[in-house]
Amino acid sequence: MEKQSRLLSSRLFQKHRQVEVILSTSVLAWKETEKSKKRRSGISSVFQTAHSHAVKVCEIVAVHKTKDDDQDNAETRRSQNKAKQISPPCPYAFTVSYVRRTRQHQWRCSDVTFRCANQGLCEQWIHVINEQLSSLTNRPKSLLVYINPFGGKRRGKRIYEQKVAPLFRHACISADVIVTERANHARDHLKTEANLDKYDGVVCVGGDGMFSEILQGLVTRTQMDNGVDQNQPDAELVPCSLRIGIIPAGSTDCICFATVGANDPVTSALHIIVGDSQPMDVCSVHHKDAFLRYSVSLLGYGFYGDVLTDSERKRWLGPARYDLSGVKTFLSHNYYEGTISFLPAEDNMGTPRDKLQCRSGCCVCQHKPPSKDNKQWEIAEEKQKSDKDGSSRWSVICGKFIAINAASMSCACPRSPKGLSPSAHLADGTTDLILVRKCSRLDFFTHLLRHTNKEDQFDHSFVEVHRVRKFCFQPRHRELASLEDLSESPKKTGFRSICSAQTTCNYSTAHSSWNCDGETLPHAAIRVSVQCQLIRLFARGIEQQQQQPCVFEDPCTLWALEPSTH
Repeated sequence: MEKQSRLLSSRLFQKHRQVEVILSTSVLAWKETEKSKKRRSGISSVFQTAHSHAVKVCEIVAVHKTKDDDQDNAETRRSQNKAKQISPPCPYAFTVSYVRRTRQHQWRCSDVTFRCANQGLCEQWIHVINEQLSSLTNRPKSLLVYINPFGGKRRGKRIYEQKVAPLFRHACISADVIVTERANHARDHLKTEANLDKYDGVVCVGGDGMFSEILQGLVTRTQMDNGVDQNQPDAELVPCSLRIGIIPAGSTDCICFATVGANDPVTSALHIIVGDSQPMDVCSVHHKDAFLRYSVSLLGYGFYGDVLTDSERKRWLGPARYDLSGVKTFLSHNYYEGTISFLPAEDNMGTPRDKLQCRSGCCVCQHKPPSKDNKQWEIAEEKQKSDKDGSSRWSVICGKFIAINAASMSCACPRSPKGLSPSAHLADGTTDLILVRKCSRLDFFTHLLRHTNKEDQFDHSFVEVHRVRKFCFQPRHRELASLEDLSESPKKTGFRSICSAQTTCNYSTAHSSWNCDGETLPHAAIRVSVQCQLIRLFARGIEQQQQQPCVFEDPCTLWALEPSTH
């Protein structure tokens, strides 16, 4: 560990105990002095060792002078009387608000108040801590916030006003708020009207659908400003300079869950405040030479496409429509024929079945593809040219599929803690292509069930998974003309043979639809390219349980540091 100097060191009072408080460039720490050590209840919010506590400076939310009425609210008359007996009068106080980790990756904002007898010393502590916070250039100061008042249980506006806005004000973050009035309101505003130079980030309050609007608008605006033609499938897209924050308030919050580890508005707000930055891949989807849409989580054809198509007819049911449509689609048990071709990510670290999950500081995501500034990029370019000319690196599979899924992240959610592809990564420049071939209804049910437990959902003879950088899908145009077709694949689909022993799938002459992050694509024939780290979120990935919130193995080492002249 690099040796650091103390910025400040004082003996103050905290909860009627005398404590020695030390501030370095990275940590605020305090410990009881010898004469005031006694049994304490323990604080789980900060790293503790032998009556010592430490908080990362980068996880301090704010510091402010404590008002008299704040102290009165925080203490009872009994504790005040006790304080007078134990410690000398300390009329001046300052409060530090910081991130406290709780269970299941949730964060909370906690306060610690220090008192002293000297007004100048109190103001010095506030000034120096604020100086350190001001030096954290990754923290946003101005945000553009879009609120979807209709999504989920229609609680978006209330969640923002009651849980998020007070935290932003406490951290001195200004926010311009727009409550959307129609579908694609946020997308259209970002594309044409918003003055993005004023902001350090864009925040959406809603579900995955609202995030998708922000994604489409912000990426499209960035390409327009840089003169990039999105209709060119091989165009090199320009990464977005603004980060995106997600305050979960929708029917599904898959993206928030996969990048933070919890669907909790306060946790997400705190990640925004401390200025976290998580890069994320984006898939660009084209039909021939026409751009269709961007995707960050799931592209699903067959089962998931049919679920979405059916659920759109039942929007009046709210979130329950997904369950009903899921059951109906499962019982229908349709399959679709087509050809899938893909470019394997042979040079990438990791495989879809290596059990290496994407977590904060992921080594796979930090292994970036070569940039244009080195010779490796030239080699990669030559490979890509040969790929376009029909290189053997492309793989082609023809068949009958119940589902074709491309997962650019784990797609984990509370109902499916592991997700569709547990080892998919957020920012490695690939997507996991999952092919579920025609099988019995019971086999498919077993596959789906494994998404909710710890068993390997890819461990079936009818399932294969590939980590790819690009893929194309072409549905088969087929007419039911032969006797074999008629005997194998009845044109009419539905709930027939549910209770019978027959296990064959129903063949549908119509194509399925692609489910692109909860939106239906107008074409079945598509080409998909993964754009590596095109956007960044106000997140840091899911933290490992053993990851400690402090940079020091032992906060007591702070007391061995040399004091500065400050």
